[in-house]
Amino acid sequence: MSHVDPSRDQFEAFKDLPRDTPIEMLNLVAFRDLANYPGDHALARDGLTGAQAYALYGKHSGPVLEKVGGSILWRGGFETTLIGPAEEAWDAMFIARYPDAGAFLAMVTDPDYKRAVVHRQAAVRTSRLIRCAPTDRGATFG
Repeated sequence: MSHVDPSRDQFEAFKDLPRDTPIEMLNLVAFRDLANYPGDHALARDGLTGAQAYALYGKHSGPVLEKVGGSILWRGGFETTLIGPAEEAWDAMFIARYPDAGAFLAMVTDPDYKRAVVHRQAAVRTSRLIRCAPTDRGATFG
């Protein structure tokens, strides 16, 4: 099953959470081999890979992330899954930090972001986007 965009219920649940506290969004992304743009999009016949389309998404959405006060807190490269479904492998993994949920909502409704998201939709085979509340619970497990 592919997960590219949130369902209506997922987005409503996100909006029901507090909007005035900092949030961190864990992003796990698997690319398509070839980007799948809508047939009428200018890049539909260019044969871009999913990775190339996702790079365009980053290029065009990055300024919007910065404008709302967001940043990339952490980025890593997938090696293996120790616990979890063995078939899940990720091409991009990162944590984006936002000053609050309102900033995230401002980003996804920004006209420049809405133009950029077509590259993400074309690039992504499946993904996970998990909202996290930052905590300071020390340096040990639990």
